[in-house]
This record gives sequence, structure tokens and C-alpha cells, in this order.
Amino acid sequence: MIRLSVPARQALERLTLPVLVVAAFAMMLLGKADVVLVERARMGLADALAPIYAMASQPLGHVRGWVAEAYGLIDMRAENARLRDENQRMRRWQSIALALDAENQRLRANLNWMPDPAPEFVTARVVADAGGVYARAVLLALGPNHTVAKGQIVLDERGLVGRVTEVGARTARVLLLTDLNSRIPVILEASRARAILVGANGARPRLMYWPEGVTPAEGERIVTSADAHAFPANLPIGTVRYTASKVAEVQTDALLDKLEIVRIFDYGLHGIVPPEAPARSAAAGDRKR
Repeated sequence: MIRLSVPARQALERLTLPVLVVAAFAMMLLGKADVVLVERARMGLADALAPIYAMASQPLGHVRGWVAEAYGLIDMRAENARLRDENQRMRRWQSIALALDAENQRLRANLNWMPDPAPEFVTARVVADAGGVYARAVLLALGPNHTVAKGQIVLDERGLVGRVTEVGARTARVLLLTDLNSRIPVILEASRARAILVGANGARPRLMYWPEGVTPAEGERIVTSADAHAFPANLPIGTVRYTASKVAEVQTDALLDKLEIVRIFDYGLHGIVPPEAPARSAAAGDRKR
């Protein structure tokens, strides 16, 4: 081992930093001067280390898989607990539904009740947000020999959408229940009180004209009424929601902003058919005068 004197060691310590700086600048200049050489050196180093990376990636992959499986087992355990609770609730509701169904069958037998005939329906695809004279309407594509007529009821898989207002050879226009021209007689399911569902050209129609002494409850379900023979009874519409200003609105069950496939039902009703000229256009003419 070579022993250096104290002055020699001090001199080397002073030279270390300048030498490193010069080496760094030299490497930078070399990289700028010959990019191809630097790239080859970098790729050569990567090629040399590739087998090491490959060998190390296998155990690391196994470790990551074990960790993912552990997290999956934890999530599965929580999911199983949630599903067990949900199954218990479903079993309770099933027993209630079976008891109510048996009671309903007995009552029907005692009353000699005749069920209503199942309505005919056709399925159609929503092809456009029709707009035009109506603020809230959609256009349906139909076959050339369809039997759709004005006034027929339109539903999606969740609830009431609206009713047909115009019919062409291959299309039909549906007035949504949120349109300003829409007026639907409804029933508050809990209190059985009558009311009118009025469109407001917004996301939710408004609930109006319920009887004195009755207040719609937050979350109360709303269904159609058979008054005026415009709609069949008990079609699902939505639930009551109050705004910040305490206005009773209805959150519709139907996804009116995401309609794709709807069904058009023929209940054989001859009630009120929406007019050809909407009220909104007439109101606009009055304002102009």
C-alpha cells in the first residue's frame, strides 16, 4: 500500500472536484459531438443488463401477482359480506312478496276479478333529439308497415317516457314528460292523492295541483292515473324531490337524457292527444303581439 504524505493527499483532494467537473464536461461534449456513439454505448449497456432485468422481473412479477391476489382476497371478503347482507334483505323481501302475491290471488278469486288484457307494443330506436316545435322530444325510427298512432304511450325499461304526438311513414315523434306542453294526471302512491305532472323544459317535471291537506313526501313514488282516459293507471313515473326553494319536482325513473330503445304501447285509450301546435309557440306569438 502506497502511503502519501499529508501535502500530497491535500493536493489530490483539491484536484478531485476539478477533475470530476472536467470529466463531466468532457462527457457532455462527447455526447454532443457524437450522438451515434453515445446511443450505441447506451444501447450496449441496456443489452448487457437485459438478461439481469429479465431474471429479476420474474420474481418481481410473482411478488406483484401475490400482492394483487392478497388485495383481491381482501376485496372479495368484503364483497362476500356485502352480498350476504343483500341476500338476507332479498330473502326478507321475497317472503313479503310471496305473502302479498298469495293474498292478492285470494282477493282476486273472491272478487271474481278479470285481469286487463296485455297491451300490444312495438319496439323502436331513438335516432335523434327531434327538438323543433317542442323543446323536449325525440324521434323514433319505425318500420314501413308500423301500426303506431298518435296518443300511444312510450316507456323505456324503467318507466314512462311520454306519448306519441306525430306519426310518419317511417318515424314518430314522442313528446317527453319533461316538455312544457306535457300534462299528465298522476297519483301519489303513498297517500293515493291525485295531482298533475307538468313539464317545465328542465331535467325534472313539476308536481302541481294536489288536494288541500295533502303534502307530497320526499321520495314518495308517483304513478300515472287513469283520469281522462289519457293514460293507464299505475305506470311508474318517478319519485318526489324538493328543490332548495321547496318546489315539488319528480325525478323520473326513465333515463330521458340517455334514451336508446323504447317501447310504444297501445292501451286502446282515446283520451287527450297533444295538439298539433304546441302551447309554447302560441305563447311566443302572444308575446310578439
